[in-house]
Amino acid sequence: MKTLIQNGTLITASETFTSDILIEDEKIARIGLNLEADSDHRVDATGKLILPGGVDPHAHLDLQMFGTVSSDDHYTGHKAAAFGGTTTVMDFVVLDEKGFEHSVDVWMKMAEKAAIDYSFHMNLTRFDEKIAGKIPSLMKMGIQTLKVFTAYNGRLRLDDGGIFKALQIARDNGMLVMAHCENGDVIETLTAEALAEGRTSPIWHALTRPAWGAVEATLRMAAMAEQADAPVYIVHMNAGGEVDMLKYARERGVKVMGETCPQYLFFSMDHLARPDGAKWICSPPMRTETDNARLWEGLTQNILQTVGTDHCPFFYNGTQPIVYEGSEVFIPGKELGRDDFTKIPNGLPGIQDRMPILWTYGVKAGYITPNQFVAFTSTNPAKIFGLYPRKGALVPGADADIVIWDPEKQVKYGVAHSHQRTDYNLYEGWDLTGYPEKVFLRGRLIVDGDEWKGRRGDGKFLKRSEGMVL
Repeated sequence: MKTLIQNGTLITASETFTSDILIEDEKIARIGLNLEADSDHRVDATGKLILPGGVDPHAHLDLQMFGTVSSDDHYTGHKAAAFGGTTTVMDFVVLDEKGFEHSVDVWMKMAEKAAIDYSFHMNLTRFDEKIAGKIPSLMKMGIQTLKVFTAYNGRLRLDDGGIFKALQIARDNGMLVMAHCENGDVIETLTAEALAEGRTSPIWHALTRPAWGAVEATLRMAAMAEQADAPVYIVHMNAGGEVDMLKYARERGVKVMGETCPQYLFFSMDHLARPDGAKWICSPPMRTETDNARLWEGLTQNILQTVGTDHCPFFYNGTQPIVYEGSEVFIPGKELGRDDFTKIPNGLPGIQDRMPILWTYGVKAGYITPNQFVAFTSTNPAKIFGLYPRKGALVPGADADIVIWDPEKQVKYGVAHSHQRTDYNLYEGWDLTGYPEKVFLRGRLIVDGDEWKGRRGDGKFLKRSEGMVL
């Protein structure tokens, strides 16, 4: 099967140029002007942009929390991702009592319905000598990343000694540690005080998780990484001070990289004070408009390396069904914490929103260039997580994960336009200019305008090797 895309403007992380692309079977076969080929399909991309499929390094699908489960699974979440221009998604395996192999098998089973390509990170939420000895086995499973937490005391958190040893093991085995950075001790103390005082509304989710805890934990992780001579990747950076710490450490040669998410660029804790504030509850929380501005500077100045989503959606009102693919669906959601912010499931929808929102309010608004957009949403995560140049690249031999982007398409965005399986959208009513027109997964057209042509089970698990430190 051959497809020839003609007359498009290719945008990579470093170049912008006019070219044709020949897709043969699942790969990019040739790139050049005025290509001639006996093709089964021809696509005229005049006036359109050609981008590599997005790579989302941070999502949570089928994640159980607070007596419910995130409302997108590895089919619905992948479908939504594809409509937003993303063709590869990385999820997190929950470490169970039976160990790494069993935990990965559980996630592989859930992902059998995958609609786009995918990979996994491993949550490292326990640490002892037995677990330490098994960590290198993850590389044989194609997983080269460990996620550690400096918060969630008694549940997910490792002490600093365990984190430091994990960094050493990662260093010796070509792996990468990812870190959720907050101060768990401060959070536990402030949460107990808030509940004792009857302060249970959503805004207290943010007030009990101060930004300074994220700032000091980010610098602490960078310091441990330097002492272990190992790379570290800070997930969902949400505070301006974290950007400052990232810049400080990187200027001193520390191998530390940073990710932010769209919600931290556009929203603040003021949104949690609204009557529907539960919609904005995620961990870490939104901060302030000053933090929003500093995170934008982190992207503009290339201090940050990636934009993920931390997609972990829940219904706002799970007592009422929505219609998804012709069937009613309702899943208990944020109403579970209507009287107690500590019981509101932590997480937001965003897997479809990421690229269209960032294009309009990042590229069109002049904060970042089109090339930076590709770097942050595709090429850099592919490089960091051992998928480049198979993913995140428009080069011969790469997987033909290609997005034809209409830079002039206007969309009134919101829940009615989104394919995320939940009952609200953070960007309801926002005006977008620029949107995916066609999306190819390994050469196969899976999104054609508003039409879904993808299928359950078509996604492939991606075994990853050692990544790059950017």
